[in-house]
Amino acid sequence: MRHGKKHNHLGRTTSHRKAMLANMASSLITHKRITTTLAKAKALRVYVEPIITKSKNDTTHSRRTVFAYLQDKEVVTELFRDVAAKVANRPGGYTRIIKLNNRLGDNAEMALIELVDYNEVYGKDAAAAEKKTTRRGRSKAKKADAPATEVKEEAAPVVEAKEEVAEEAAPEAPAADDAEEQKA
Repeated sequence: MRHGKKHNHLGRTTSHRKAMLANMASSLITHKRITTTLAKAKALRVYVEPIITKSKNDTTHSRRTVFAYLQDKEVVTELFRDVAAKVANRPGGYTRIIKLNNRLGDNAEMALIELVDYNEVYGKDAAAAEKKTTRRGRSKAKKADAPATEVKEEAAPVVEAKEEVAEEAAPEAPAADDAEEQKA
């Protein structure tokens, strides 16, 4: 019975699975995105996210722990230098899995797994989505305030028009007085 054994064996022995996940994690850190099967992508997410979390704390112990998983000095250096700086303020969820079409040869479910902070396309969409929600909130407020504002704006031009009429009438009256004074 397999009570409490939650990880996917992926049809491999333990040593083969660990080596494969270490290689895939190294490729993901190096290239920022890789294409693989959906099952491997889900297993890789569980494997690599704790490693990325460990890289936020740049100590000798953290580096040695991560090296024990990845077994590649250059990848560990890139992880602690570049990737950790980008994910420093993110509380988790460093990877994104996007499902692709099935593979032609064996119809396996394929997926693209990538580091979230390195994809500019989705970053722009997220910023645009945030702006849209803000605009929606403001437009409702503007519609509610719009009738009151329009009434005030209509009232203001009427007052200005009366002032203009008064100003036009005022210069005419002195002009008439001046004409009378000139006749006299």
